[in-house]
Amino acid sequence: MNSSSCVATTLSPSERQELALQVLTKTEPVTNLAKEHQVSRKFLYQQRNRANDALEEAFAPTTNIDDEVLFHLPVTKAWLFQLILSLVLICHSSFRGVVELLRDLFDFPTCVGTIHNRLAVASASAIKNNQSQDLSAIEIGLHDEIFHGSKPVLVGIDATSTYYYLLESADHRDADTWGYHLLNAAEQGLDPTHTIADAGSGLRAGQKEAFGDKPCHGDVFHIQHQCQTLANSLNQKEMGAQTRRQALEAQMAKAK
Repeated sequence: MNSSSCVATTLSPSERQELALQVLTKTEPVTNLAKEHQVSRKFLYQQRNRANDALEEAFAPTTNIDDEVLFHLPVTKAWLFQLILSLVLICHSSFRGVVELLRDLFDFPTCVGTIHNRLAVASASAIKNNQSQDLSAIEIGLHDEIFHGSKPVLVGIDATSTYYYLLESADHRDADTWGYHLLNAAEQGLDPTHTIADAGSGLRAGQKEAFGDKPCHGDVFHIQHQCQTLANSLNQKEMGAQTRRQALEAQMAKAK
């Protein structure tokens, strides 16, 4: 190790900073600085470069944290089709809303017909998967009818897992329609110990056709709803009676 290297290792941070500034400002030739401080020119250039890097970093334009790239996505057509399904099924977006999002954010032109076709393909795949499910583990079935507009949708849910084993749009909700779909579910192993449903005549008659005398208990919701309606009516009558009593008491006090 030469003498210049030994001297360089003994320099304090402030002394190194001062040397770097002198090299940057070119107040004195590097050769003279090296001889004066007994260090090599290579060492002085290293200090200059460190100081220059620090200055560039200090005066670099600040980066907005919101503009930092978090990750990169390989956007393929398969990924876009997954996005279409997610927007419709999770975000409940309209078809035209999906078209606008793909156009504005991804510069990807598409049309309402394409969205419909992709959903139709996904629906066919979902139907195939649903029909392959083993329903023999379901012990209690919850049956009801919901409506999409004026069209009934027959619903069957496993009480334990809340799995939908029946979600079928139908033209009718009579005994034959319910019986047909419950028989299809029975072919997949559906054999509950009992079911729970409202008092719908078509629903109960359809279950009887599919499962014979298997019990179908009444649900709690409709009883609660009827009791709540009755309670509200009685509460209104009670408030009206109080108002009339107070008016009569006021008339009696005035007459006295």
